[in-house]
Amino acid sequence: MSNENEEPMEESSSESEEDGENDDGPKTYLPGQPLKEDEQLVCDQSAYVMLHQAQTGAPCLSFDIVPDNLGNDRQQFPMTSYLVAGTQASSAHLNNLLVVKMSNLHPTSKAEGEEESDDGEDEDEEEDEEKKPQMTFSFIKHQGCVNRIRATTFRNSVLAASWSELGRVDVWNITQQLQVVDDPILLERYNLDTVTNPVKPLYSFSGHQQEGFGMDWCQTEPGVLATGDCRRDIHIWKPHEAGTWDVDQRPLVGHTSSVEDIQWSPNERNVLATCSVDKSIRIWDTRAAPHKACMLTADNAHDSDVNVISWNSKEPFIASGGDDGFLHIWDLRQFASKTPVGTFKHHTAPVTSVEWHRTEPSVLASAGEDHQVALWDLAVERDDDEIIDEELKNLPPQLLFIHQGQNDIKELHWHKQIPGVIVTTAHTGFNIFKTISV
Repeated sequence: MSNENEEPMEESSSESEEDGENDDGPKTYLPGQPLKEDEQLVCDQSAYVMLHQAQTGAPCLSFDIVPDNLGNDRQQFPMTSYLVAGTQASSAHLNNLLVVKMSNLHPTSKAEGEEESDDGEDEDEEEDEEKKPQMTFSFIKHQGCVNRIRATTFRNSVLAASWSELGRVDVWNITQQLQVVDDPILLERYNLDTVTNPVKPLYSFSGHQQEGFGMDWCQTEPGVLATGDCRRDIHIWKPHEAGTWDVDQRPLVGHTSSVEDIQWSPNERNVLATCSVDKSIRIWDTRAAPHKACMLTADNAHDSDVNVISWNSKEPFIASGGDDGFLHIWDLRQFASKTPVGTFKHHTAPVTSVEWHRTEPSVLASAGEDHQVALWDLAVERDDDEIIDEELKNLPPQLLFIHQGQNDIKELHWHKQIPGVIVTTAHTGFNIFKTISV
C-alpha cells in the first residue's frame, strides 16, 4: 500500500464464463470443472450491474458496512459506501482499524440508451479517468490482528467494537475518522496528529480468558453488545451514561467449546442466538441468570463446527453454515425438533459467512473456503421442463448466482442502504458488486 490515502480501485475480472474460441462460443463454467490448456475463466460483465475490487495492503479478516446519511434504497450511480475493517498483518504491532470510503462506484457498462462517442480515444480516456472508483481511508492503530469488527450507531456517534487476537475487546468512536475521509485537508491533519497522539478506545475489556470471534451489537437496544470467545464464554455488555460499559463477569453457561458467531434477534429484545465448535446452535434469553439463560438448543446442528449464523429480519428463520460445507435453515417455531427445515449443499469447503437479505426474506448469500460467494433464493422451486443443460440439473434450483475471483473469502455483508449490493473481504482484498439476479 502506498503512503497516499486515496487510491483508485480496480475493476475485477472474476467469474463465470469460459473464453473458448470454439464453434459453440463461450460456455458456462461450473466450479470444480477441469479447464483445458487453451481455456481460461473470464468474467461475464453482463451478469453484473456493478463490480469493483480494492486492495488494502494487509488482508482484512472482518469488516462491517457503516450506516451513512446518504439515504436509503439508493439506486443512482455513482455510488458511495463506508466501511470499517480490521487487518491481519504479519506482526501484531502492525495492525490497524481502517475506516474506508469507497466512492465514484460506476456500473460495469454504459447505461441503457447511452451512445458511444465518435470523438476519438482521448475523450474515451478522459471519461475512463472520471469514472475511476476511489478509496480513501483513515487508520487507527490496533494491537493484534482484528478477528472480528462490528459497527453501530449510538448516541449520535458511530461505534466499532473489535475482537483482538490478544484476547481483548475494544470499543472505538469512529465518528471523527468517518468525517476526515470526506475531506482531504482534515485527513492530512488527522494523519499528522495520530503520529504523536494515537487514538485510544472508549472502553476495553480483558475479562475473556481467550481470544474470540463471536460479536454482535443488539439491534433493538442501542449500545448493548455480546461477545463470545474460544474458551466457550459469552459476556453481555450494557452501556453506562458515562460512555463506558458494564460487562457481566458471569458468562452465559451452555456451550462446551469455542463460540464462533453471535446474532441478536432483530425483533426481540434480550434474545440472541449463538453457534459453536461443539456443533450446536443455542437460543438465549439474557434476562435470566447466566446458568439458566439458554432457552433452546439444537445439538449436532452440523456434522462438524458451526461457523456462522444469520437471523432473518422478516421471518422466524436462522441460517447456519458449517465446516461440513452445508447451509441449514432453522424455523424457530420448530426449533425444539432440532431438525432444519431446509438443507443446501453447494460449497465444497467450510462455509465462512452467511447473511440474509435485509428486505427479501427468501434471499441469502453465503461464502466459503472454496473461494465462492453463492446467492440463494429459497422461494425458487425446480422446474425440470425449463432446464436445457444437463449439468445444471446437479445444482440446487435455489442457487441464483456464483461469484468467484477471490481467494480465501472471510466475510460478506449486504449493504443495508443500497439494495442488492454485496461487499466481501478475502485474503486477496475486497469486492463490491451487484448482480442482475438480486
